[in-house]
Amino acid sequence: MRRAYNSVLTLPQVSGCPQCGAPYRPHRVCPSCGSYKDRLVVAVKAQGA
Repeated sequence: MRRAYNSVLTLPQVSGCPQCGAPYRPHRVCPSCGSYKDRLVVAVKAQGA
């Protein structure tokens, strides 16, 4: 009975960022560019440097 609930669980939905096109979860800041609703909210550091 406890394992019957596992089939109900789903993966989180993923959308494409309108600014950079990277995948991100809806209603959250994009981890790639730091934008939310066409505004820059968080300054993102350059990766690999």
